[in-house]
Amino acid sequence: MSAELKSGLVAYLELLARWNHKINLTSLPLAEPTDETFDRLVIEPLAAARHLPAPDCTIVDIGSGGGSPAIPLKLAAPGIRLRMVESKTRKAAFLREAVRHLNLGAVDVETARFEELLARPDMHEAHDVVTLRAVRIEARTLMTVQAFLKSQGRVFLFRANGTDSTLPPIVPPLAWDATYPLLESSGSHLLVLKRQKFTGAAGRT
Repeated sequence: MSAELKSGLVAYLELLARWNHKINLTSLPLAEPTDETFDRLVIEPLAAARHLPAPDCTIVDIGSGGGSPAIPLKLAAPGIRLRMVESKTRKAAFLREAVRHLNLGAVDVETARFEELLARPDMHEAHDVVTLRAVRIEARTLMTVQAFLKSQGRVFLFRANGTDSTLPPIVPPLAWDATYPLLESSGSHLLVLKRQKFTGAAGRT
């Protein structure tokens, strides 16, 4: 880990701890961080960053809350273009302060439900990756978020050990692409779905 990345992560956690006294951003302990705190907020996103399709890809993070995994992903891959979506006004205010405090470029914060953003034509098929964690995954959710993706774009689902059984059936245009371990000690993993390519009247390929 570079000194710059370490410094950025420390600054993020310190800011998160200060704001967490005012609003509930995370239930993980921050005053006296545990291994789980570091694993969930930092280590898992850093592990996931290795699987980004490109160093300058465009990411939309759904339900950003306290900023993880989105902000550690941005710190680990500074070239990405990031959009954080958070419906709660106070949490969105924290995200904007984190962007300012950490001097992050090419980052937008949307105070809206992700479904509402699809009323904007510029949001359709405009992203390489959608990331979701701590969001209830239903068939409707997957069908909605895939609309954000370019052809061959990917959905990154951060999964705790034993949660695969809660996933609904995956239907086209999404298909399973890969599963990567994040933390061996906890069994957490990254489930990657890919938006399949369509070729007009020829159908799906």
